[in-house]
Amino acid sequence: MSQDRELNLSEFLPYRFSVLSNTISESIARRYRNEFGLSVPQWRVMAVLAQAPGLTAKAVGERTAMDKVAVSRAVSALVDAGHVERRTTEHDARSSALTLTEGGEAIYEKVAPLALAFERDLIAALRPDDKKVLDGLMEALARALSPDRPLW
Repeated sequence: MSQDRELNLSEFLPYRFSVLSNTISESIARRYRNEFGLSVPQWRVMAVLAQAPGLTAKAVGERTAMDKVAVSRAVSALVDAGHVERRTTEHDARSSALTLTEGGEAIYEKVAPLALAFERDLIAALRPDDKKVLDGLMEALARALSPDRPLW
């Protein structure tokens, strides 16, 4: 088997994106884990439900690209903590519509500004025009990987 080049993980784009994504997530997660007791998957579920109340767990998984086990665990923990409410959908008794509770909304209102501040600090590491270039590159890769539906 011949290869054009040897696989070098430090130059392999999917690996680099994965490590960068995990590092970013863990950096911000420390704060909302310590202050609010939320894991990364739990915060992602809450953020999605804040923007789109009434989604099913399956739809949350599709929007976040998280596997169904991670979504299920996050939803269960959020329901147990009183942050998310589950209601059986009218058209399918096997699926549940998920919404933030009043307490969940209050936590979201506290965490969202922290997330936005983290993003501002992260972007501050870029040169002024780099953000626009980065956004364009991310859009191009997202379209290449998912031509039939937007990733975000």
